[in-house]
Amino acid sequence: MLLRDIASGADPQVTALTAVISKVQPDILLLQSIDYDLDLHALTAFNATLSEAGQHYPYIFSSLPNTGMQTGLDMDLDGRFINAKDAQSFGAFSGQKGMAILSRYPIMTDDVQDYSDVLWKDIPASLLLDINEAQGLTSAIRDIQRLSYVAHWVVPINVQSHTLTLLAFHASPPVFDGPEDRNGRRNHDELRFWQLYMDGAFDTPPEHTFVLLGDANLDPVDSEGRKEAIRALLQDPRLQDPSPHRSFPVSAQTGQRGDPMLDTVHWPKLDSMRVDYILPSSDLQVLASGVYWPDDTTPNGQTAAIASRHRLVWVDIALD
Repeated sequence: MLLRDIASGADPQVTALTAVISKVQPDILLLQSIDYDLDLHALTAFNATLSEAGQHYPYIFSSLPNTGMQTGLDMDLDGRFINAKDAQSFGAFSGQKGMAILSRYPIMTDDVQDYSDVLWKDIPASLLLDINEAQGLTSAIRDIQRLSYVAHWVVPINVQSHTLTLLAFHASPPVFDGPEDRNGRRNHDELRFWQLYMDGAFDTPPEHTFVLLGDANLDPVDSEGRKEAIRALLQDPRLQDPSPHRSFPVSAQTGQRGDPMLDTVHWPKLDSMRVDYILPSSDLQVLASGVYWPDDTTPNGQTAAIASRHRLVWVDIALD
């Protein structure tokens, strides 16, 4: 259906998203919640739509996400099998709401490291192991549950004789569970994965010139969830936080403690929060940053809202 909607040329969200990307003109783009198919037909079609709008991305990458990947187990213990909650991550079909990278520069696909199949129980100090069977976690579920909600990728890109490595991810929403806080624990460990990776716990990490980016589904101040995970990333000396600000001044919402100018998403029932991040390695020179979020009462602001509840976060860096 995604391919159908793109091909129609009349889908409002596709049109709005194309307009936002054309406005910001990123050289490298991480797309979230785009359905995956084996031959990348939908991604290729959307890339062609961008090209028609003047945004040319000769290089694309995606791989199968954990969303909708059926396990054969009753993961939510409701007595039924093969529904959206019985997948590795919530999804009505395999490939639903995956990730993709589009780039003006060559993606070194042969050197991509995909950690999406890492088992949650296998990471050091896994919080999964704190949930017992009485809390709804059987040994069979523990033995097959993957850490990544969507994916964890390490993707090197050749940028004018430099290798810029993307650490890309999309973490679990830390809600929609019970008192055992299964999703909150998973979100915490998905974010902590990157610190473990930078420590060398999985493979040799890039020594320099990398960018950690993705949807953490966690605000360091105002959201549900275990906030120490995102705070630890934001304070890690190997990373820098450019603190991208919204492009239109706003005031704090009722009860909001964080800076509203840092917000990246608006959920109608939850208000706005900062959950999407671009964190360059500390050796990179950051030239500028921002969140494309015009005044919602203007045509540009309305287009951005139609494109996604999440607004496009951007950071300009210098490699030389």
